[in-house]
Amino acid sequence: MKQISKRARVLTGGAALMALGAGAFGAVSANAAAPAAPAAVSKADAKNKNTTTSTHLTVDAATKAAQAALDAAEKENQRVSVAVVDRNGNTLVTLRGDGAGPQSYESAEKKASTAVSWNAPTTELVKRLEQAPDLKDIPGTLFLGGGAPVTAKNAPIAGIGVAGAPSGDLDQKFAQAGVDALAN
Repeated sequence: MKQISKRARVLTGGAALMALGAGAFGAVSANAAAPAAPAAVSKADAKNKNTTTSTHLTVDAATKAAQAALDAAEKENQRVSVAVVDRNGNTLVTLRGDGAGPQSYESAEKKASTAVSWNAPTTELVKRLEQAPDLKDIPGTLFLGGGAPVTAKNAPIAGIGVAGAPSGDLDQKFAQAGVDALAN
């Protein structure tokens, strides 16, 4: 009988291992497709106040508010960006008006987030800086006029920020137009 070289034995053994591995993989894959037994479900007891319900602004409402703010700015020939964020500061909608400056996009988001976080117009928050100047150092905030909170049941649910007009008062006016659009 002819003796197989060491190289041939290694190659043959490797091929056998690969075939065995492929078969095992197929078996595992087939088992993975099988439905698993349902896991035990843990239920929160709402009667014991273990849960909470929150109100959120819909994307349609956020878009309506952003467009109203942008329209108000365009009526006064202002080139701005508008951002609407949810209660957690996550961006829902942004609109960048024609000719708005590159910095306005991020500024609008920060103003909206600041307004909803503090549940106050950013023009009011600017006044608070006189008493507590370190407030401006909070990450992600921008204490300039142009942010307005949106509330439901006396709780903040969203923020509208406008940036790009030559003054914070104008930005604030346009952000408020967005809030007002939601009342209609």
